[in-house]
Amino acid sequence: MIPIRDTTPSKNYPVVNTIIIAVNIFLFLVEMAQGNALDRFIFIYGLVPARYTDPHLSGYFSTGSQLLSLVSFMFLHGGFWHLLGNMWSLYIFGDNVEDRLGPYRYLAFYLLCGIASGLSHFLLNQSSNVPTIGASGAIAGVMGAYFILYPNSKILTLIPIFFIPYFIDISAFFFLALWFVFQFISAAGSRSDMGGIAWWAHIGGFVFGMLFLKIFLAVPAFGPSSRLRRATAKKTTPRLQVIRPAGPGNDPHLYGTLSITRHEAAAGTQKVVNIPWGFHKRLFRVVVPAGISEGNVLRLKGMGKQRDDRQGQGDLFLKVLIRP
Repeated sequence: MIPIRDTTPSKNYPVVNTIIIAVNIFLFLVEMAQGNALDRFIFIYGLVPARYTDPHLSGYFSTGSQLLSLVSFMFLHGGFWHLLGNMWSLYIFGDNVEDRLGPYRYLAFYLLCGIASGLSHFLLNQSSNVPTIGASGAIAGVMGAYFILYPNSKILTLIPIFFIPYFIDISAFFFLALWFVFQFISAAGSRSDMGGIAWWAHIGGFVFGMLFLKIFLAVPAFGPSSRLRRATAKKTTPRLQVIRPAGPGNDPHLYGTLSITRHEAAAGTQKVVNIPWGFHKRLFRVVVPAGISEGNVLRLKGMGKQRDDRQGQGDLFLKVLIRP
């Protein structure tokens, strides 16, 4: 299953999440510039459990270098597709978690999840001299937080069936629960003395992400965070909105809500509305006039259900919801 996007828009621009993605990309380029020294670079800055348990090996590293590796490993990647997969998942889930925690708490949360995931891997692979690298554990923590915060969100998911791409909306609760079960099954079937994917880092990151979320939500945001939130607040809602209208009984009309901001209400805007309808997805362009008020209804003629008397289709009524 490949996540494409979620249906929960963030209210603020994800400044910290974007910076984390940029840092990962930059350090990947630094990795690629190492040439023949790449293996040495990864061994120094990756997480190697044996460096902490083997006295002969640990003697080659200073205390500062050992502590640095607990953080630096989560910013390194084993290849382009490894980087792309991690950053895409962080792009989808990270903005919403940052939206809830605020930029400073989110940064601390992300780093702690990464460290906790590394320690989870270390505890179960203490004699391994294979470097572990990648942001997967930290991102698993972000996914664990998303699992708690937005279980009813929908994840548009690509499922290839016999080389045919099939797209389906899956609840975040089911998507992330299935992802976690897969990690656990993979971890149980892998050998601790072999290299490869650090499954226990994923599991530890996810579990600690849920735990750390509860702790961070109990910590109040401080002044600078509130000021940064105001500065990064989005003035518009997403141009593409997914609406699931209701049409009770034999009523040929459909009814839904369209979310906009105060800025869009005052200046007017245009949206593209995506309405799932069976196995089809109907797209409509909606013009929102300037000066519209909360609770006003936009009527799209002929965009409703087919009438029983075959006299055309009903209408689609969209109630305007102005987001604070």
